[in-house]
Amino acid sequence: MAYLAPISPSLSILKNPQLTSFHFAFSPPKPLLALPGNQNLRMSTNKTSVVIAATTAPAASEKQKKRYPGESKGFVEEMRFVAMKLHTKEQAKEGEKETKSPEERPVAKWEPTVDGYLRFLVDSKLVYDTLEELQATSPTYTEFKNTGLERSEKLAIDLEWFKEQGYEIPEPTAPGKTYSQYLKDLAEKDPQAFICHFYNIYFAHSAGGRMIGRKVAERILDGRELEFYKWDGELSQLLQNVREKLNKVAEEWTREEKNHCLEETDKSFKYSGEILRLILS
Repeated sequence: MAYLAPISPSLSILKNPQLTSFHFAFSPPKPLLALPGNQNLRMSTNKTSVVIAATTAPAASEKQKKRYPGESKGFVEEMRFVAMKLHTKEQAKEGEKETKSPEERPVAKWEPTVDGYLRFLVDSKLVYDTLEELQATSPTYTEFKNTGLERSEKLAIDLEWFKEQGYEIPEPTAPGKTYSQYLKDLAEKDPQAFICHFYNIYFAHSAGGRMIGRKVAERILDGRELEFYKWDGELSQLLQNVREKLNKVAEEWTREEKNHCLEETDKSFKYSGEILRLILS
């Protein structure tokens, strides 16, 4: 916005194609200073004051129009956009990542084992235990308590079923322990990064996680659907409720804080991928 000083009708108006307007109120005239594109400057002399409003209209307009992918629909859509880019083409049509590790191959090509699947479930439970304890006890995250997406109790039921079938339930392994501790550290020091993990863990499980569970069950559990993949209530509505909560929280963040959250997506995939890989161990 240009701030205009009173100007005498007898003074001529200088025009410059790069600047929208110049307004001078002083006598005698001083040599005009060259200015960069976007800035508001006030220069003072002993007896006079000069106000120069210099705005490059195209640059200002371009800055106003700059939008992040998904931003118009809310911050959750921004997180979804970034997450989908980290999938492979075989996992999602928006995926851009090349297939490198075994768990990134199509699930139809997996060779899961019951022992590996148990390790995956145990480590997953440790991660969900951590998330849900933090949601219940930390004032920062109580907004996300009892959303209906919680998985810890469901996993406890599944592990009890395996035990009844004669399987030995293993102790948590390094991937689960490492991720659990990392989440605890983030929750205390870096809430934006923590929210990134919260989103990706719960929302990914409701989508690709369900498909993986169904395929693995067909291969090694005679098609049994575990409680881990069931929700009390309409899943789409539960997700929408959490989506709205996340968008509301992010409205209070600066653009830098939002970007910081998005940048954490890669680490979320890294830690979750290490746990998922246990299925094939």
